[in-house]
Amino acid sequence: MPKKAKEKVPVQRLLVPNYILQFSRILTSISPFLASRFAAKLFLTPFKYPLPKREEKMDRESIQKKIIVPAIHREIIVYDYGNQDAEKKVLMVHGWSGRGTQMSKIAEALVEQGYRIISFDAPAHGKADGKISMMPFFIEAIHYLSKTCGAFDVIIGHSLGGMSSLKAISEGLSVQKLVIIGTANSVTKITKDFARNMKMNDTVARKMKAYLDEKFGQDMDDYSGAHSAENVQVPSLVIHDKQDVDVEVESAYQIHEKLQNSELMITNGLGHRRILGDDAVINKITTFITAQSL
Repeated sequence: MPKKAKEKVPVQRLLVPNYILQFSRILTSISPFLASRFAAKLFLTPFKYPLPKREEKMDRESIQKKIIVPAIHREIIVYDYGNQDAEKKVLMVHGWSGRGTQMSKIAEALVEQGYRIISFDAPAHGKADGKISMMPFFIEAIHYLSKTCGAFDVIIGHSLGGMSSLKAISEGLSVQKLVIIGTANSVTKITKDFARNMKMNDTVARKMKAYLDEKFGQDMDDYSGAHSAENVQVPSLVIHDKQDVDVEVESAYQIHEKLQNSELMITNGLGHRRILGDDAVINKITTFITAQSL
């Protein structure tokens, strides 16, 4: 598939094999209940892909180590990039099916500004062991790294990483600034979009959401971006693209509205992934982070 065509297809659709999509469609027509259970398993299973060339430099030059996060008893791979003695630290949190080097171009720009970058492969992502993952794993990893590395000056989260960062800060994580990119608002909306991408329907999505709520003993919408944003007071930069096919741009407006101290940047034509390497976006992020708060 040509590169431009790929940018118009949600990443979930790109990474999932066709035979799974066809099975999902058939199972939906036979039994929405069974389809919802199959969907739940898929929903919690990240898909891995080869390391892109643009991420090789950060992967090669960072110090990497395996860590077990005690609260979840899961492995993450931590990347320590840049000057180890730098006073200011940035935590980068990748999105679903991403990895710790996903925001490498942003990381390189911040390293040039004298920042130390910490990122990680979430459980079952990148080089980390495991087959299933979930947003609470991301959140616990953020809290644990803040305890072990010391408070971060800035957190940058992409997609699910943005939602996880919002939730962690709403729970009391200490940070001076926040940047979120292509971040979704509603978990319910995420499940509907996921079901649609998997050739399923809204009935399956509703059953899957109810099953996950019951399985984890809470309403998963408590993790929604705008819900968490209500308790986030730190200066925040919300970035989103109008042509994002993975997360609709409306989410950015909804989250921005709930944040108490937020700036909004809407781009056009960068989608959900290319936005992470765009020069104008990177310049906006570095300017926002390095600017002195009034």
